[in-house]
Amino acid sequence: MKFLKMLSVLSTLVMIFVLIGGALVTKTGSGMGCGANWPFCYGDWSLEMFIELSHRVVSAGAGFLVLLLSILSWRKIGHIRETKFLAFVSIFFLVLQGLIGAAAVVWSQSDFVLALHFGISLISFAAVLLLTLLIFEIDHKFDADSLTISAKYRKQFLWLALYLMFVVYSGALVRHIDSSLACPDWPMCVNNQPFNFDFHLGQWVQMGHRLLAGIAFVWTWILFFTIKRDYPSSRVMYNGWKINTILITIQVLLGALIIFTVGNLFVALLHALVLSLYFGILCYFLLLSYRSL
Repeated sequence: MKFLKMLSVLSTLVMIFVLIGGALVTKTGSGMGCGANWPFCYGDWSLEMFIELSHRVVSAGAGFLVLLLSILSWRKIGHIRETKFLAFVSIFFLVLQGLIGAAAVVWSQSDFVLALHFGISLISFAAVLLLTLLIFEIDHKFDADSLTISAKYRKQFLWLALYLMFVVYSGALVRHIDSSLACPDWPMCVNNQPFNFDFHLGQWVQMGHRLLAGIAFVWTWILFFTIKRDYPSSRVMYNGWKINTILITIQVLLGALIIFTVGNLFVALLHALVLSLYFGILCYFLLLSYRSL
């Protein structure tokens, strides 16, 4: 069991690197760093080739680790009802994102299709994270087994998770069509002309993403206050959602900071990381909701 715990932590960390690496490939325009070749890499040595090749190596390593984690989890903790489903989802979506990445290199895909890549990777990461939480028996440590989530909150968590996929897609689309700086100001596209909607495509996508993210931000804060009222003594509900509320707040601030720092790469990658953590915790609340049925 000790090996399984170590493997789960390593797999989760590597999946984070896969997510950040994918964002790095997009932000630096390194998607064709290896030319129209997959899985091997040919062409003249360059920074773009190094970034793309590194991402492929990390993704391949993640595939091996997640497959091993899925098999061992199935054997060791398969009696926990969510284990087999999460094991399947983690490896299925990881393979799917790899195939989409390969198709993008070999056959070239539109930006609207490529934007799906990050969301698919995010689902795989969330499944691996949940497997890790099950392996470490987080439920027992926080007495989550005795928690009963009401139907109202179960619906809220489910709809928020589905909605967040649209937010993720819009953010990925912003990166893929290179419109991160399409709007020079924040929170409006041009602050001194707040009601000017004569936008080009990049600006519409950018402002659409800001609107969707703003709704997710408000939604999360409203849930925080209602959970604080309805579950004041539940550590997993109150503290867990407090962490998510902090994460979504940081996420919004990082989104603004991307504009203020004129597209700083580190800020952009941190933006992707915080979103991944937020989604992972949200999926844990979905798991708790499922147990309350």
